[in-house]
Amino acid sequence: MKRYLLLLLLFPCFVFSQKSILKEKVEIKKFQKNLNAEYLNPKETPLRGDNFKNFKAHPFFPVDLKYRVEAKLVRTANAEPFEIPTSSGKTKQYKEYGKASFTLEGQEYTLTLYQSLDLLKQEKYKDYLFLPFRDLTNGKETYGGGKYMDLKIPKGNTLILDFNQSYQPYCAYNAYDYNCPVVPEENKLPVEIRAGVMYNDIYHH
Repeated sequence: MKRYLLLLLLFPCFVFSQKSILKEKVEIKKFQKNLNAEYLNPKETPLRGDNFKNFKAHPFFPVDLKYRVEAKLVRTANAEPFEIPTSSGKTKQYKEYGKASFTLEGQEYTLTLYQSLDLLKQEKYKDYLFLPFRDLTNGKETYGGGKYMDLKIPKGNTLILDFNQSYQPYCAYNAYDYNCPVVPEENKLPVEIRAGVMYNDIYHH
């Protein structure tokens, strides 16, 4: 009888957990669909010529919620603008927004979040955060220059980092027409992040 009552108590928790997992996976699939649609749209795609004609869809790592983590956010006070080098040898102006610390497979890591000074001039990007990072898949299963993630400023002191929604810079597909920020040294992770977009060399250049 006690076992039966325990199952009744735990069942709502199980259902809630399953609904949450399903919602998270739907969000990731939506990200994948929208990214593919962007690259298939001739007005938005970074692809040119035959690369655009041959593009069908991005290769993605299998969705893995292990790579969806809650991070503690520590905002940076009085951050000064600075220049981030880009793939073309130029620079772009950013400022540090804060540090996001999270645990993955028992290890703690910290990544720095940035704000683009150019985007801050546009009302729709006032709450936009830029997270460039590198990991041990770069140059093998993902682009050698690293990957990006788009985030929004949270209301509190935590935020979700979903690496399943990370993507490669335009320079991974067209190195000549785009000027992509280089991942800062502090955002190089000593671990494989097998999530998000994979690299397919046939679209490079």
